[in-house]
Amino acid sequence: MTFEANTPKPLARSATQRMLGGVCGGVAEYFDVDANLVRAGAVIAAFVTGGTAALVYLALWMLLPS
Repeated sequence: MTFEANTPKPLARSATQRMLGGVCGGVAEYFDVDANLVRAGAVIAAFVTGGTAALVYLALWMLLPS
């Protein structure tokens, strides 16, 4: 018995929605939302958090598989 339909997809950088590393595109594909919304949220979060969100983005860029 296989349960491939219920298997969650892995969180990874996007190969098609790449703008700067594919992190926002990968998050958008994982949650099935528009990549531009995730990108806008990342930019807003970077300003609101004083750059901490940008550091998280860079960490995800290095840690997530492509």
